[in-house]
This record gives sequence, structure tokens and C-alpha cells, in this order.
Amino acid sequence: MTDIFISYARSTEREARAIGEALRGMGYGVWRDDELPAHRAYADVIAERLELAKAVVVVWSAEAAKSEWVRSEAEKARAGRKLVQLSLDGAALPMPFDQIQCADLAGWQGDSDHPGWRKVTDSVAELAGRAALRAAPKAPVAPRKQAICVLPFINMSGDLEQEYFSDGVSEDIITDLSKVSALFVVARNTAFAFKGKATPITQVARDLGVGHVLEGSVRKAGNRVRITAQLIDGESGGQVWAERWDRDLTDIFALQDEISQAVVAALKIKLLPEEKKAIAKRGTENVEAYDLYLMARRYYLGNSTKRFDLVIRLCQGAIDLDPNYASAWALIAVIKSAKAASGSAAGGDGWSEVERALKLDPGIAEAHAAKAKLLMNDGRYDEAGPYARTALAIDALSVDANRSAGNLAMLERQFADAIRYFNTAAATDEADASSPFMSMQCFEALGDLEGATAAAREAVRRVEKGFAAEPDNASLLALGAGALALIGELARARDWARHAVVLEPDNSTILYNLACAFSRLGDPDTALNYLANSLDLGPPENFYYARDDSDLDALRANPRFTAVMKKSEARLATAREAKTT
Repeated sequence: MTDIFISYARSTEREARAIGEALRGMGYGVWRDDELPAHRAYADVIAERLELAKAVVVVWSAEAAKSEWVRSEAEKARAGRKLVQLSLDGAALPMPFDQIQCADLAGWQGDSDHPGWRKVTDSVAELAGRAALRAAPKAPVAPRKQAICVLPFINMSGDLEQEYFSDGVSEDIITDLSKVSALFVVARNTAFAFKGKATPITQVARDLGVGHVLEGSVRKAGNRVRITAQLIDGESGGQVWAERWDRDLTDIFALQDEISQAVVAALKIKLLPEEKKAIAKRGTENVEAYDLYLMARRYYLGNSTKRFDLVIRLCQGAIDLDPNYASAWALIAVIKSAKAASGSAAGGDGWSEVERALKLDPGIAEAHAAKAKLLMNDGRYDEAGPYARTALAIDALSVDANRSAGNLAMLERQFADAIRYFNTAAATDEADASSPFMSMQCFEALGDLEGATAAAREAVRRVEKGFAAEPDNASLLALGAGALALIGELARARDWARHAVVLEPDNSTILYNLACAFSRLGDPDTALNYLANSLDLGPPENFYYARDDSDLDALRANPRFTAVMKKSEARLATAREAKTT
């Protein structure tokens, strides 16, 4: 298990390695990012190791002070009250870290009596415990959270189309166990990275730093469901507990509760009354509605904009069966707000659905995120902020919550915060190409070319994977064109842009993204053509995005940009007058 997480810039890798080895020599478990497993997403592993570590040692240097990665890790450590700072070269620390004690390790050669080193080890000992005394502590130590990974349950139905159901069962168990305060649960996307792989359980546990792994299978046939589950000790690979259930499908909710509570009991964790109540809470008691909603979520995740109408139909089917299914109302609101931004006003913009969802259940993160998005569409950033923050407070790993918070932070030019949110969204949904693209834009705005390039390459990788599965997805190509432009693949960027326009010539979101891509390509005339068409075809509210988007900064001095924006602003004023009369 990780005691100490070390954060550093690449130029000080040798010193960071020496610091890590010295701390290991004292008996601590130490983790640096050179230990990233090949099959894991970078952001996933970093987030988990930061959460699991008792102390985070930040190795400051001139390069580290400029690194968004180091600053983000330091901020999470500061928020978690486990930050230990040391400086190698005396460079000025960024705010607010310059207001916190920092050990001076300039000239340190591994000497255990060095004053700066003593300050580091004293701080680490206070946070992580003195390694030499851990076998027999003199005073009671607060219990550490137990850590568990819930692997995606295997679909045994013999029908790939039933995969959404077994995935949904797995996700609900992860969500239920995450409500237990004494338990650290590996994030959904991290766990799902092992899907379809014959990775030994002990290796899974070792890679993730968890003590236990839950695995199982789901077989759904007609109105019957069979679920098996077993809890495995991560160190020995031995079985701690196992069970099999054969039930009517109508018992699926009670069955999920049983599994979660059986895991908690096997780990000898006592549930608090409010935790029992939270685990038992379901969005609906109608199994058919639940099944339709799981199917809708499957099609929604990622960038499958071509399937938005299908998602709405599935959610509407769920609502027909249970008019009080708040999650289904919230997902419709999310989709309609996205469709409205692309220029499709058919079916409304999502306002009525989001208000219905919030009235039915104010504890749904996606509903708050959708309302934040709708308020941003109207340029009401101050009003959007509380909804974005509430969504994150309800579910810090929600894709929609992090996307909304990221978009708001980006429009307010809080780029470091936006990167953190977009990285979380990307880590949670492996198919999401939009979030790494947005991170790329934020890194670029901060002048961090290394970070922007890494994010762009990740966006291109995801676009290629998504387009292979869905070759008529123009939205993916438009995003990819902008990322290719940043990494210098100019001819390929133009090819993707042309292909996207052929597929969907009237999608205002695609046209907007292509305006950003051609601005990055150094072709302002083409960029302004796309921007003008986007603002003409899209809702008037798109003016606010163009007004505040850093991706368009290179165009702002162009007189034609001013003319395009004035025309859009006038259209917005006319639309507002029409609403009030």
C-alpha cells in the first residue's frame, strides 16, 4: 500500500528517485509515476494514488513551479491536508504554496542529518507514521480506509446486446459501495480497464493498491437473472466470500443491495444508518424502466451524438413506465441541451426536463450539471456556478458534472481548474474524446505546450477508436481536426475537417469546432467562414461561447471577427425581445 506519493518535474527525476529510495529505506511504501502500469490511463492512476497516499511529497523546482501537473497534484494534497514540500533550487513557489512551509534540500546528497531532510522526514512521519514504529504503535492510530476494486461483472447471457445490463449492475454496485465512508472504491473507468482481460487478481490488486477485489457474472434470460459474486483477497488470491443468486428480474434492486451489504459484512465494516439508507435508495422500482435507462446510458457515454435521438426515446420509454424516474428526466435534459447547442431546436432545449428532474430528486448530479450547462448557454455564468459545484459535491466522478465544471472554468479562464475537471471526465469515460480536447485547449492557453501536445495525442487516439466503431460520427472528426492541427499534422487535419462537413454540413457545433481548428491552422479566413456559419445556424446563445472562448483569441484582432460577433449579438438581442413580447 502506498504511504508516500512523490510529485516532481521531469528535469528532477534523478533527485526524486533518490528521495524515494531514501524513504523506502526507512520502511515506507513509496510511489512515483515511473511505476505506471502499461494498460492503465495516466489520470486514473494518479487520482487513485493521491487518494490512497498518507503523505504527498512535492519536489519543487523551477520547472515544477510551471507544471500544471505538479501544481494540480500539490493542490489535491493541500486540500487533503497531506502536503509535504521541499525545494531543490530555491525557485519561487506558485501561490498558494509560497505561504506553506517548504524544506530546503539544495545540495542534499542523501545525508540523513541534513536539516532540510530532517524537516521532510519529520513531516512524513507525522502524516504517515514513523515506519520503524508501525509494527507496534504506542498510541491508537485512526483506521485507514479499506480499498476495493469491483471488476466489471461478466455478461454470461450469450448475447452481446445484454452487455449494458451486466455493466449497469457492476456500476450500481460500485456506486453503492462508494457510499460507505470506511471504504475506498476504485473508480468505474479504472475497474473497467480490466474488462475482457485475463489479468490475475493479485496483479489487479497490486497495480491498483487495493486489499480486495470483487468479481462476478450476470446471466439474464427472460424474466430471470442469475448473479454470482466472489470477494478475493488481493494479496493471497484466496476467496474471502462467494455467493450465487437465482431470482426474478423484479428482484434486481434487492439483489444489488444484498451484494453490497454482503461485501461490507465480509470486510467487517459497520454501516452507518445513513449509509444503509443511501445504498437502498433507487431511482425507480420499475425494472423495465431501469433496463431502458441502462441502455440509454450505454449509448450516451462517449461522443455518439448520432445516437442522441435514440437516447431520448429510451429515456422517454422509461418515463412512460415511471413518470417519477428523475435520472431519466435528467439524461433527456443533458441530451436536449447538447442538441440545442448544435442548432437543433426540435423537442425543446431541456429546461422543462431539468426542472422536473430537480423537483423529483435534487440529489442527482447530472440534473444539476444539466442546469449549469443551460445557464452557461445563456451567458449566466454566476448562476451556473452553484449548480456546477453542487453536481460535483454530489458525485465528484460524474462525467457530466466534471464536463460542466470544466466548461464553466474554461469560459471564466480558470484553465488549471478546467484541466482538472476535464481530466476526471476523461478518466471516467474512456470513450470521451471531447474532454482531452478541452484539456488541450486549456494547456495551450496556459502556454504549456508539453501538456497540450499530450492531451491532443490522447484526443486523436480516442477519435480514431471512436470513428472506427462509428464511421459517420462527424463530431469526432471535427474535434480530431483541431487536435491534429496542434500537433502539426496539418494535411490530415484538413482532410478530417472536409469529411466532417460532408457528413453534417448544418451542425453548428461541428462548424464551431472547425473554426477553432482552422484558427489553429493559421487560416483565419476559413476559420471565420466556419464561425459565421456556426453562429447563423446555431442558437443565439452560442454568441457567449464565441465571446469568451480562448480558442478564438487569435481571431479577435481581425475586423471580420468583430463584424461576425456584432451580427450574432444583434440576433441574440432580437431573440430576447421576441421572448418578452
